[in-house]
Amino acid sequence: MCGICGMTWRDEALVGRMAARIRHRGPDQEGVYCDDDVSLAHRRLSIIDLSEQGRQPMFNEDRSVAMVFNGEIYNFQSLRDDLIGKGHTFASRSDSEVIVHAYEEYGTACLDRLRGMFAVAIWDRNRRSLLLARDRIGIKPLYYHERGGRLAFASEIKALIEDPGAPRTLNPQALYDYLGFEFVPAPDTFFQGIYKLPAGHCLEWRDGRSQVRPYWDLTFDRPAKRQTYGEAVERLRALLEQAVSSHLVSDVPLGVFLSGGLDSSAIVAMMRRHITGPLRTFTVGYADKTFSELDYARRVAEVFQTEHHVLMLDDVTPEIVERGLWHLDEPMTDLSAIPLYLACREARKHITVCLSGEGGDEIFAGYDRFKASRIDGWYRRCVPGLLRRGVIGPAVTRLRDRPQKKGAVNFLKRFVEGSLLPEDGAHLRWQYFLHPSLAQRLFTPAFQRSIRMDPFRLVRAYAARCATPDRLNRELYLDTRFMMTDSVLMKVDKMSMAHALEIRVPLLDHVFVEFNASLPGDWKLKGLTTKRIFRSALEGILPHDIVHRGKQGYSLPVKNLLRDRMRDYMVHLLNDSSLLREHCDMTFVNRLIREHVSLTHNHNHVLWGLMNVAIWHRAFLAPGGSRP
Repeated sequence: MCGICGMTWRDEALVGRMAARIRHRGPDQEGVYCDDDVSLAHRRLSIIDLSEQGRQPMFNEDRSVAMVFNGEIYNFQSLRDDLIGKGHTFASRSDSEVIVHAYEEYGTACLDRLRGMFAVAIWDRNRRSLLLARDRIGIKPLYYHERGGRLAFASEIKALIEDPGAPRTLNPQALYDYLGFEFVPAPDTFFQGIYKLPAGHCLEWRDGRSQVRPYWDLTFDRPAKRQTYGEAVERLRALLEQAVSSHLVSDVPLGVFLSGGLDSSAIVAMMRRHITGPLRTFTVGYADKTFSELDYARRVAEVFQTEHHVLMLDDVTPEIVERGLWHLDEPMTDLSAIPLYLACREARKHITVCLSGEGGDEIFAGYDRFKASRIDGWYRRCVPGLLRRGVIGPAVTRLRDRPQKKGAVNFLKRFVEGSLLPEDGAHLRWQYFLHPSLAQRLFTPAFQRSIRMDPFRLVRAYAARCATPDRLNRELYLDTRFMMTDSVLMKVDKMSMAHALEIRVPLLDHVFVEFNASLPGDWKLKGLTTKRIFRSALEGILPHDIVHRGKQGYSLPVKNLLRDRMRDYMVHLLNDSSLLREHCDMTFVNRLIREHVSLTHNHNHVLWGLMNVAIWHRAFLAPGGSRP
């Protein structure tokens, strides 16, 4: 796991500064290559082939192809054997060198042969061209900007803005989109003119011009060969074990994050089949048990005899919040980001590679929003619209918030709030936190005129790419291609690499994902039973109570922190922000604060989102920014 950066002109000093800015991603080695038309740099975290031979940039035999790479290629051994058979000569045992020779043999079609997670830059000296690519699912990030026919790229935005010519202004559309979805959807970022390369896309630059195109997409309209539910269960189980075992290749110690939920528990079970010695597991917990899964995690650890580590999060300080959010590069309101940051810091004391269960909820329909969408169908058929909007909606939204994470009242309020949003938001209405009426009161008239205030325009664009008539599978497409990549996976990458910890996500092996996409939606969500087929596959492998328990998650209890220990910090941070004062109605912001603190409403998503914005602006754009 590493960090990469570079540009399409020669500037060894600049590319060195860019690499230094992301040293945390790869503290083991630095490599730089420059010629008249390119500069490439690499920060290495040694995982496979710890010798000097694994150093990057990496080259082909005649050094006409140079590459920097971040990620892991899990099928590199078979690819290596094939390429040797075609006459290629290898100088190392590393998985990264496989990409160089695969490009030499197949050109850009080499991307179709890679099984893994990656962000890669390949310079072809003979064609004077640069190829950038991001893995199919988007596990690894890659950013870029262009000016005057030149292009620069990096694993993190903080490296890009070392370039004096890089943009350093707010993208107002990104601010609006972010406060609703709690992340900035690709290709935009919070910086006007800096872009994310979307998942499953590549960018080809040549002669001062670039072209971005997709090389892969997830398809739900190609059902698997006729098979029974039982046959599909067996195939799923086999692919799960194959995915996990392939992710265990490492020359350094590895472990697993264990929440006690179904996904991470499944990974522990499959790892134990291939690891006979010590297996380290790591869990985050809180004193408030409604936000904690410690008991379930301990049970799984005992069953599979792991060396279990528990990190109790009782005192989350503003300093920790700000340092964690700095590593994200742009605001993100995922409430588990800071717990993950701290968990990665603890895990890195013991291991270098950690497996994690991200992706299971997106590919198997594990989130409550899938159930809410199904309930909404019944709700709309049984309850007249006038009654829903004119009586039930106002009555439920007036209910006072409860301090626990879930519970009947909190569920009811969230369901009704989501059901009142436009239907073209699909199931993502229950993951959207900026109701149009709220946005109109929050933003100044000038700001509103500068953007498109259409909350679900992006959702509609993604939905149009998925042709399946299966409603649940259409929703899964939105989760995997729109929501997950630039929220969950971006969080995992940035919080882990802040501590030079590599996180691998076997449930997002693209072969495993593609197989699940071929299955009918009701095999994943049956009635209100989430992850139906995945639960069936794990029967007899995990304890019965783990297989059939509901989802909880380990998000930070932000709503309670903002009412207690972090209240004063919130008030001062929001009111002192020049960016918020410019674009928001601060009288209304302070009203949201009062309503939240008094438990009249739960505004934690919007308030925490605005706090992220204020922290980001202070760190990256304000004069004398407080960068760590």
